[in-house]
Amino acid sequence: MSKPRAPERWAADLSIVLRQILGESRFPIRVDRLALEYSCQRYPEDPITRVTSRPLSGFEGALIRAKRAEDGWGIAYADSIHSEGRKAFTIAHEFGHYLIHRAQYPAGFQCRQEDMLLWTSEYNQLEQQANRFAADLLMPRDDFRAQIAPRGRADLDRLGLCAARYGVSLTAATLRWLDYTERRAMLVVARDGFVLWARSSEPAFKSGAYIKTRGVPPRPVPVGSLADHFYRSYDLDPVAHHPAGIWLPEPVEEQILLSDRYDLTLSLLHLPGTGTRVMWQEEETADTLDSIQRAWGTGHS
Repeated sequence: MSKPRAPERWAADLSIVLRQILGESRFPIRVDRLALEYSCQRYPEDPITRVTSRPLSGFEGALIRAKRAEDGWGIAYADSIHSEGRKAFTIAHEFGHYLIHRAQYPAGFQCRQEDMLLWTSEYNQLEQQANRFAADLLMPRDDFRAQIAPRGRADLDRLGLCAARYGVSLTAATLRWLDYTERRAMLVVARDGFVLWARSSEPAFKSGAYIKTRGVPPRPVPVGSLADHFYRSYDLDPVAHHPAGIWLPEPVEEQILLSDRYDLTLSLLHLPGTGTRVMWQEEETADTLDSIQRAWGTGHS
């Protein structure tokens, strides 16, 4: 059996086709239409025949085999998703499962929100591959780097323009920037005053700047942070400069970003210089990070 094609290769090949046909007007990509048309042309005996919303209890999206094999496949996304960005990423994620995994998993997939928020293979290789495909398809790295250079500084305005360009959520655009930036930065997502997950850029992670969220008790956002003030007053400056000891044992700049899910706060942390090894974790937790690059959205927030 031949080795399955990598998700990056699938996305790159589709991007070439779209660029040749549509040029700059290809963004934002109509991934629902692409999934239907491409699958019918490439796999006419086993195509995707429907992309639709459904009441998926406990799931964000699904790749579903039709009752009759000759009727192909369907992609479903939860009817509770109202954000167009989250819909696009969910459809792209399931399209990735179709292209990469359907031969090995003929029963299809049911994907939770967290499956689309985690972009690392340590969590689940299949979901990581589907997320990688979705990110590379919707937000091609070369094009994104042209919007914000690897050494460029991202802020709410620039990330918002990228989110609009690619038709994705602000969370997804921020995660894409963190995926390649040469700057030390971190995204922290919180709900009800507690950190849900965090994602560091590679330079930040290598310097030890990360927030451990897996295998530890729920962690409140730091007192004095913008994420903390958000729950006390919605009328606040979206940028704050914090001294060492608020988010990390070093000074950080915090920007509060807007989420399409109003119960979430998104804190983009900019860290200075190359930094030293610093961590935010409980004193009794001395083990190394087992990979907390939890991200999305997904899959989208």
